[in-house]
Amino acid sequence: MATASVRQQLTKSIALSAATFSATILLVLFHRTHPSSSITPDPMAARSFILWLHGLGDSGPANEPIKNLFTSPEFKRTSWSFPSAPSNPVTCNYGAVMPSWFDIHEIPVTADSPKAESSVLEAVQSVHAKIDKVIDGGISPSNIFVCGFSQGGALTLASVLLYPKTLGGGAVFSGWVPFNSTILDRVHPDAKRTPILWSHGMDDRTVLFEAGQAGPPFLEKAGLSCEFKAYPGLGHSISTEELKHLESWIKSRLQSSS
Repeated sequence: MATASVRQQLTKSIALSAATFSATILLVLFHRTHPSSSITPDPMAARSFILWLHGLGDSGPANEPIKNLFTSPEFKRTSWSFPSAPSNPVTCNYGAVMPSWFDIHEIPVTADSPKAESSVLEAVQSVHAKIDKVIDGGISPSNIFVCGFSQGGALTLASVLLYPKTLGGGAVFSGWVPFNSTILDRVHPDAKRTPILWSHGMDDRTVLFEAGQAGPPFLEKAGLSCEFKAYPGLGHSISTEELKHLESWIKSRLQSSS
């Protein structure tokens, strides 16, 4: 059984890792963006919507600079949302409370890591409520994109698979499959038409590359298509290259008729 000092050290270590993930994203983004590229769309005129779900221990506002990379004219009428996860105890952190969409049993996450399905499904309900509100506001489901990093990527996958409509797409960055194959019976037929982009660093030591590789076969069983992109030399972070590909990937799927 771990001593209090060991638990404190592990807690500090994981919290530091979470902060590092956020800092890595911001360093990349602020290095490559300029104030003139910032998009401030009129919410009333929005024709598309991008929901970004952050990783363990991070926050929504810390990830907002991501939208500054989306400089194509197609995104001038895009509404963005960067929600923050509620504070919850996290098992892999010995019960320490931190921003977390759902429970995680162990780090590093592997292809065979135990799943916390009940808390994942709770988080999915919250994401679905956000999507429902956007659709009620007049944006077509085909122009709604859910994206997420690490834990947020796992939640992205779960939310897209279990949503009862076809969305524009779901983008998973350094994520994993957060539930067992028994969930496949709950995948709505319309959800099977939602395209998935999966990006993963081959040097990831937090969510192992094998966990990412397990995604496409799982999605194939569910009847979904998935574009999987591996990034050599990339650890547990997001690169500008990944985000620029996301921009073009979403742009190619935007429906002008919305």
